[in-house]
Amino acid sequence: MIWENGYTAEYYMAIVDSATWRDIERLEIRSGNITRNLDGLRENASLVCQQYAQPVEQWVRVWLNTYQNGGSAHEPLFTGLATTPAKQFDGVRDNSTLTCYSVLKPVEDVLLLRGWYAAAGKNGAAVIKSLLGPTPAPIVIDAESPTLSEHIIAGDGETHLTMVDKILEAIDWRLRITGDGTIHISPKPTEESITLAPDMNDMVENQITVNEDLFSAPNVFAAFGSDLVGIAKDESRDSELSTVNRGREVWASEQSVNLADNETIEGYALRKLREAQNVEKTAQYTRRYLPDILPGDLIKLKYPVQNLEGLFTIENQTVTLGYAARTNEGVKKWTASIN
Repeated sequence: MIWENGYTAEYYMAIVDSATWRDIERLEIRSGNITRNLDGLRENASLVCQQYAQPVEQWVRVWLNTYQNGGSAHEPLFTGLATTPAKQFDGVRDNSTLTCYSVLKPVEDVLLLRGWYAAAGKNGAAVIKSLLGPTPAPIVIDAESPTLSEHIIAGDGETHLTMVDKILEAIDWRLRITGDGTIHISPKPTEESITLAPDMNDMVENQITVNEDLFSAPNVFAAFGSDLVGIAKDESRDSELSTVNRGREVWASEQSVNLADNETIEGYALRKLREAQNVEKTAQYTRRYLPDILPGDLIKLKYPVQNLEGLFTIENQTVTLGYAARTNEGVKKWTASIN
């Protein structure tokens, strides 16, 4: 498949066996969309299908079939937990609207008991994998994980998922959910997955919105640990946001920080300052669908006319189940994390 070229697309939904994680029944879809982002449940879907009679929740998978000049592709777009549908009747036709939650929903619904903690010295990804135990989805650790440098203790109302997010923050990793529902525990990327440009993979529609909001970005970051304080300042003459060029200090802070393995409180403050300053440029556009390009991935954009060039982190996507699986995508200018 050459995804930048035209193709015919069709969609359907499959019922998934939670034990084998395989399709067991096909159902037709009339329309729908899939929304993806970087936090919480990470993704969800709203689907309209015909004659959906299941009265209780069940696992489902959305498929895209494409046809192009004799070739074809069979791509999973979303796997999740479908709730009891809302039904609408158009004459004799029964349209069921399904709200579907990501494979992380069972993880969000389980509380941690008071006193639970992830111990210092534990492998961060291994702890995350154990916390993901309530979901039947396959779980893959993609690299050797850092260890935790401090205990991470569950607070009141802590769920398995909120604790997963705390540990991801501590080791500076991420979760990545592929269309078949597999959960990847992964380092954050440092290279682009693909380049989009007018002369290369030209699949971005003409209307592009570009925003730059430098006003609220900090140039000082204070990190507070149990008995440590780290302060990082941007005093570079080469930085638009620095105290030197702005003539004032703009502070941001974080309490009760969790340090990664071999990370100092000062290094943490510097890393968080760089991340907080990564608001130089955001953009929103619509493009044709690309398989295996997800929020958290890096994408290189080369659109000089729109002043949109460089590496960007994909922050959110909405995939519409229609022509070319049009994907509305939000991105933010990327700055490397400093550990």
